[in-house]
Amino acid sequence: MLIDTHCHIHFQAYKQDMDEVIRRTLASGVHMITVGTQKHTSRIGLEVAEKYKGVWAAVGLHPNHLVEQEFWDDDELPPADQTTPKIHTRSEIFDYEYYKQLASHPKCVAIGETGLDFYRIPETVDHTEAKLQQRETFIQHVNLATEMEMPLVIHCRDAYDEQADLVQELIEQGKLSKRGVVHCFSGTFKQAKRFVDLGFYIAFGGVITFPPRKKDELIDGLTSLQYTVRELSIDKILIETDAPYLTPVPFRGKRNEPGFVRHVAEKIAELRSLSFEDIERATTKNAITLFSLK
Repeated sequence: MLIDTHCHIHFQAYKQDMDEVIRRTLASGVHMITVGTQKHTSRIGLEVAEKYKGVWAAVGLHPNHLVEQEFWDDDELPPADQTTPKIHTRSEIFDYEYYKQLASHPKCVAIGETGLDFYRIPETVDHTEAKLQQRETFIQHVNLATEMEMPLVIHCRDAYDEQADLVQELIEQGKLSKRGVVHCFSGTFKQAKRFVDLGFYIAFGGVITFPPRKKDELIDGLTSLQYTVRELSIDKILIETDAPYLTPVPFRGKRNEPGFVRHVAEKIAELRSLSFEDIERATTKNAITLFSLK
C-alpha cells in the first residue's frame, strides 16, 4: 500500500470522472488524503472522503487564496488533454469557527494547507501587507491545529527560512504538539533538515522526477531537490502527488492522478539505492503515524 499524502482529487479537474479515478486508484493499492484550499473545497473534500474507505481529508485556507488571482504554476507543462485549468484563487479571510467545525469531522486528519508563499503575490497587492496577512492566517491555522490536536500541512514557497523561524517561535510557545508536514518541498537540504529538527516530516512529489534545468546547480549529478531526497532521514519522508498538478515523469504534461504517486516512490528508491518495497513500507508507516490514519 502507498499513501498519497497530498492531492486534490475533489477539484474541478476531475469533474467528469472523479469517482472513476478514485476507485481505480484505491484498487491499485494507493490511498489518499485530499486537501482543501478554501471554504468550499475544504467542505467538498470531506464529503468525498466520507464516501470511500482509504480516502481522508485536510481542511484549510491556502495562502494564494488570500488574494484574487489567476495563474499557471511555473513547474507545469500545458496539459495535452486540456483537463487541468489555470489556477484561479479568490480572496478569503480565515473563518476559525467554520474550519473548526470541519475539522471535527471523523475523516479530517489535518489542518491546512497553509503557510507563507512569497513567490505568488500579485504586483497589484502591497507585498508587506500581504506577507503580514499570510503570517497572521498561518498563526490562526496553528492555533486550530493545536486546539484540535491535529498535524499541520504547510505550503511554502520562496519563504522557507521565514517559515521555519515562525514555526519554531510557535512551537516554543507550546503549540503544534502534533507537528506536521512541509508539503511538496522544493527548498535546500539545510532548510529541510531544519524542519525535521523541529519535528516535521518532508513530503516530496513529482518535481523530484523532473530532469535538471539549465539554471540548476547539480550536486553529485543530482538537482538540489534530488540530493535532499537522497540525504534526508527516511523516517521523515512522505510521498505525494499534489494532483492534478505537478505530474511526474513519465506522464508530465497530462493531468496528474493520486495513483501516479508510485512514480515518486520509485524515484526515491532509485535515488537512495533502496528497493521500491523499502520506500513503500517506510513512507506508509510515516503517513499512518503522522496523520493517525485508521
